[in-house]
Amino acid sequence: MSVNNEDWKAALQSKEGFEEFITKYFHEHKELTGNYDTPSYYEYYTVTLDSKKGLVVTLKTGLKQSNPPLPFKDIEHLSIEEFRQLILNKKFEDQSETLGDVFSKMLSEEPSAHIKKKDE
Repeated sequence: MSVNNEDWKAALQSKEGFEEFITKYFHEHKELTGNYDTPSYYEYYTVTLDSKKGLVVTLKTGLKQSNPPLPFKDIEHLSIEEFRQLILNKKFEDQSETLGDVFSKMLSEEPSAHIKKKDE
């Protein structure tokens, strides 16, 4: 499945379209990753599909100004629709950037650099 930024944005527009897109995506890929980074803090996301629990979102966040930086890790189990709503509504310090933008950037860059295939 060739994934691009336009496919991602179009899929986000409807519950059914996103469910179809993300199901196909995880059929061919092991995980979806994204990150948001500022001079003061960072957020790293890894999303995987769990056939029994839906999507598993692992979030690592940390403040860069503490010495040493203190990371915080959280794992959430979400339905596909809950994940879509998170993507549509999550805002960052830079209010012009959304969680959808974070994943969109990762999808539009060189796939082998950021998206692990199931067979890796």
